[in-house]
Amino acid sequence: MLIRLVLYLVALCAAFLTGLSALVLVGMQALHQPLALSGATTYEVPAGTSLQTLVDELTQEQILQQGWALVAWARLQDQATQIKAGEYQLEVGLTPYQLLAKLIQGSQINHQVTFPEGWNFNQLRQELRKHARLQQKLSELDDAEVMVALGVPGVHPEGRFFPDTYYYHKGMSDLQILQQAYARMQKILAQEWAQRADNLPYASAQEALIMASIVEKETGVAYERQQIAGVFVRRLQKGMRLQTDPTVIYGLGEAYQGNLTRKHLRQPTPYNTYVIDGLPPTPIAMPGQGAIHAALNPADGNTLYFVARGDGTHYFSVTLEEHNRAVAKYQIYKRRADYRSSQAIQD
Repeated sequence: MLIRLVLYLVALCAAFLTGLSALVLVGMQALHQPLALSGATTYEVPAGTSLQTLVDELTQEQILQQGWALVAWARLQDQATQIKAGEYQLEVGLTPYQLLAKLIQGSQINHQVTFPEGWNFNQLRQELRKHARLQQKLSELDDAEVMVALGVPGVHPEGRFFPDTYYYHKGMSDLQILQQAYARMQKILAQEWAQRADNLPYASAQEALIMASIVEKETGVAYERQQIAGVFVRRLQKGMRLQTDPTVIYGLGEAYQGNLTRKHLRQPTPYNTYVIDGLPPTPIAMPGQGAIHAALNPADGNTLYFVARGDGTHYFSVTLEEHNRAVAKYQIYKRRADYRSSQAIQD
């Protein structure tokens, strides 16, 4: 009788172990079986969601089979509480094992926002408002309050943010994007300032940034940046006014409706470089690194004037007489938003 009982218990244990082994095998196979997806899909994990809740949802949607195996594996690895909230891309072929790794790493969907070179701060803010996945922390603030939120109260925002493409995931804020763009501009400006040419007419890196913004707005083709910067630097050194149309347009603000007139050129604003001496008080746009480099490393030469040819390039002149002949030849259309300067136009 005792022998039979022992044999029965041994058989029972063997059956249990066999069943357990089979269960483990099924579970391990399930972890490496692709999710039931007909195509790539976006899946959002709200803050505070547990792994069990997520598994239940995916099982209900018939995306995940043998969800218990994923929970058991995560608990065995002490990872069940390490998943991160966010927006995830579930691709065809993704396995539960890979899904868990993605959730633990926080490998969320990256979105992007682009600020082109030459944009002003108002255009930058309008672009940020278009991105619904960004938390809009700044939308109700004026420009000065935005700079306070960035930790730089009293700093004028124009030109302070580096034009580039910035990546974010859902839940990030517009403030975080601006923090990145501000830090990039600070870093690049400092690097370029440290490598500047000698004998430049700038009292500070801020003045160089102002010049870079003008170069950015005046340049139609990249290879002319340093030539244009050279013209402006020489004019400053000689005490000549810059006479650059983009500064006039910026100073007019909303009053500018697309055509720049001679009346506009005579209208006094802090930014009208046909009226004021030296540089305007702030940048007029976001310059890229090429324009910053050009402002700090202008081309040598003796040209003091340039006029747009109408194809994005310019004709550069040494004397006013030569320049006026070039103006007569090339300036056959009104000053528009995309028009670039021709200094010292004669009435």
